[in-house]
Amino acid sequence: MLKNLEINKVLFLDIETVPMVEQWEDLSENWKNLWQKKISYQLKEEETAEEMFYQRAGIMAEFGKIVCISFGMIVKGEKLRVKSFYGDDEKKILEDFIELLNSPYFATGLILCAHNGKEFDFPFLGRRILIHGLTLPNALSIQGKKPWEVQHLDTMELWKFGDYKHYTSLDLLAAIFGIPTPKDDIDGSQVAEVYYQEKDLERIKKYCEKDVLTLVQVFRKFRNETLIELE
Repeated sequence: MLKNLEINKVLFLDIETVPMVEQWEDLSENWKNLWQKKISYQLKEEETAEEMFYQRAGIMAEFGKIVCISFGMIVKGEKLRVKSFYGDDEKKILEDFIELLNSPYFATGLILCAHNGKEFDFPFLGRRILIHGLTLPNALSIQGKKPWEVQHLDTMELWKFGDYKHYTSLDLLAAIFGIPTPKDDIDGSQVAEVYYQEKDLERIKKYCEKDVLTLVQVFRKFRNETLIELE
């Protein structure tokens, strides 16, 4: 099946997210209460809701926000083109991304691909789009669609082979397949710190694009193809 895909219609993507505010004190009392209810069953005895906010809020669409969407496409000549929408204005980032997905080029046949995309990237994008009062693009609107009509690919799901208990990181897959990856500057746990304290969006963008490059190479391994030469 993967071999039959029209590869220039596959949009490889990754997102970087952070908590909705920098400090616990920046939350209103109502939002603090909502957070405590949300994570009450996850709290360990030695943890506080405030500590968990810094650790987990960025990966929950109700309490986080997107600061970068990076995406790549394989174009003619087996070349990889990568681009990012990033910044402080999440709504503008999403509007630009929606415009891309709704462009004439992707009018038919668009396939979204991400690592753990079905559990994280795709639902996070969809929820944040609705929160901002924007219209879901067809590529992210799954309501009422049959499973085979949802054009989403997830490299982690492909690696599971039906084993729903299994989690494998993108970095581990890259190592398994012998895929060289750009030297890590930061990891996902540091994105919020880089965003709020260092205010270095360029650094976050480069990290996000690195994951897109790795995603494309892993996908090519699933199709038993040679790796793309990256500059």
